[in-house]
Amino acid sequence: MPAQLSPLHALDLPESAPPRSATLRDGSAAWVVTRYHEVRQVLTDPRFVRDLEPGGGGALNVSTDPASLYNQNGSGHQRLRRTAQGAFTVRAVAQWRPWVEAEVGRLLDDLVAAGPPGDLVAGLTSVLPFAVAERLMGLEGLEPGRLRRWAACLTVEDAEAGGELASDQREFAQFAAALLAERRRRPGEDLASRLVQAADQAGGIPEGQLTYLLGGLAASGSDSVAGVLANALLYLLGGRLGSWPQLAEEERARTATEWLLHHIQLGDDEFTTRRAVEAVEVGGVRIPAGSTVAVCLGSANRDPAVFPDGMAGDLFAPLPAPTLAFGAGPHHCLGTWLARTQLQVVLQRLATRLPGLRLAEPGAAVEWRLGGTTRSPRSLRAEW
Repeated sequence: MPAQLSPLHALDLPESAPPRSATLRDGSAAWVVTRYHEVRQVLTDPRFVRDLEPGGGGALNVSTDPASLYNQNGSGHQRLRRTAQGAFTVRAVAQWRPWVEAEVGRLLDDLVAAGPPGDLVAGLTSVLPFAVAERLMGLEGLEPGRLRRWAACLTVEDAEAGGELASDQREFAQFAAALLAERRRRPGEDLASRLVQAADQAGGIPEGQLTYLLGGLAASGSDSVAGVLANALLYLLGGRLGSWPQLAEEERARTATEWLLHHIQLGDDEFTTRRAVEAVEVGGVRIPAGSTVAVCLGSANRDPAVFPDGMAGDLFAPLPAPTLAFGAGPHHCLGTWLARTQLQVVLQRLATRLPGLRLAEPGAAVEWRLGGTTRSPRSLRAEW
């Protein structure tokens, strides 16, 4: 099952401790914040901002380039975020649920028809999020696998990406520019059209920022959801098999979805960082202006003062506090409710259709697929 990472062990720091100065693995100095309420304070306090770093040789990376929504601050960030956030509200996502359910049903039909054993990654978790994104963006008919290929190049961390990756980056940039221009000429009901219309109404949003926003929503966001789905199934089928049939109940699937998102860490990232624009007190410790602050979401989600049961908790018991799996504050993940919906539907429909689902080789070593910010199994061979 996915390791419940404890990255602070490398820094010889306890997970539940007041903020303290430390040297990170890359040799940089930072104030490390690990406790739930203090992490939440840093993420929501406007005196802590994202550090904007150079884009790095022109590599199209939604995580590191200053043109990306991920790295915007203040009014510019709010203006860009508003172009998309209306499409990701609870109400909006609820309207998409019927076709998420239909797509899950279609994929399960194909999986069952092929007969056991089947690969849950190849047949379900790596397909569904991209199919959802393609419909959301009005991209039905796109060459199979194309969006997944773009997702890989949009999250690559190598600023000097060459060869095929660089070609894929250029290809996506050209595709996005053409798509935005087409939707501007002939708008529809899809999200790409809504992005263009909202951006034009707001004014002052560079086309390059819209390209990054489109890439983040359609490609890299889908890649993250694919990882969430695969990791959740690996955990359940590898360690909580007795709970599996109960997920057929809608309310239990909903509660379990929140538990899994909270506890199963998606990637190996140690921290997300912020910079203090002025001196701020956090947990009784004064953080000087200009300091880098490294907050650990995984540790905050295991803070024993807030989540005393840790991983031993009941899969079907509500969390005692909102999870920080999606962050908090102005950079809270836009796709939160869409990710929740996809995971809940997959769990409920899969448990209903295949109550005897189990791993074909329980206890076998996991071959991990490593992305720029994610880690998930390459395959999940299962029987039923």
